[in-house]
Amino acid sequence: MTNDKLMSRLSLNQITTEQWNLQEAVEGCVRHDIPWISVWRHKIEEIGLQQSKRLIQDAGLQVSSVCRGGMFPAATAKERAEKIDDNKRAIEEAAELGTDTLVLVCGPSADKDIDTARAQVAEGIDKLVPYAKDHGVKLAIEPLHPMFAADRSVINTLNQATTIAEKYSANEVGVIVDVYHVWWDPNLYHEIERAKGRILGFHVSDWKVPMADMFKGRAMMGEGVIEINRMRKAVEDAGYHGPIEVEIINQSLWDRSGDDVLKEVTQSFAKHV
Repeated sequence: MTNDKLMSRLSLNQITTEQWNLQEAVEGCVRHDIPWISVWRHKIEEIGLQQSKRLIQDAGLQVSSVCRGGMFPAATAKERAEKIDDNKRAIEEAAELGTDTLVLVCGPSADKDIDTARAQVAEGIDKLVPYAKDHGVKLAIEPLHPMFAADRSVINTLNQATTIAEKYSANEVGVIVDVYHVWWDPNLYHEIERAKGRILGFHVSDWKVPMADMFKGRAMMGEGVIEINRMRKAVEDAGYHGPIEVEIINQSLWDRSGDDVLKEVTQSFAKHV
């Protein structure tokens, strides 16, 4: 793949520049020739959906995904229903912003019963599929590293995510391959091949040793141990040729100038992805 073609797939996942509001992130993408952006819902909420849409469209950017839906498990039926309603709003936001991909971070157990929590995730997705389909939005299940099973998601392997997704058509439910979350999996390349045709996103960062912080420990591509380039080629062999999101949750990046961060993002992306 030529470098120009690869760079045309670069997307800024907005959490990488959490210090910026949406307008600043959009303007930063324009300055650094980043053609795609993944928008986080708390940034949409700050200025409203219609203003968010205008900013992105006026800048000529494309939206790779909206982050996030999910968080399905809860202790009561009432709470679970409220979460479904919130996911429906997320679907509406994705559709309005012109992306067909809503990323699902599925949520932790409400208590110690992880099996029930996983069943509640599957039930929640099942309830959302018709609504998402009506809006032209695909539900993209993102497995999170097992260290997040207690507080962020009980879906922790690509196998788990694909097993849920396979109950539906590839135009309804798929998976996200985020290198930070799945690089360790001994069955990774088999599972990527298994997910062929339903990979809805590829997210990149790196795993630096030692990790300074569990949540904010992601590193810039090339600073850690992940075989990012090998994984990119694997998801391409499995049929994914869409935008590649740089998603780096790291306090040290948030403490820096956003423009300095995006300069490093584009350089590291070209070299290591």
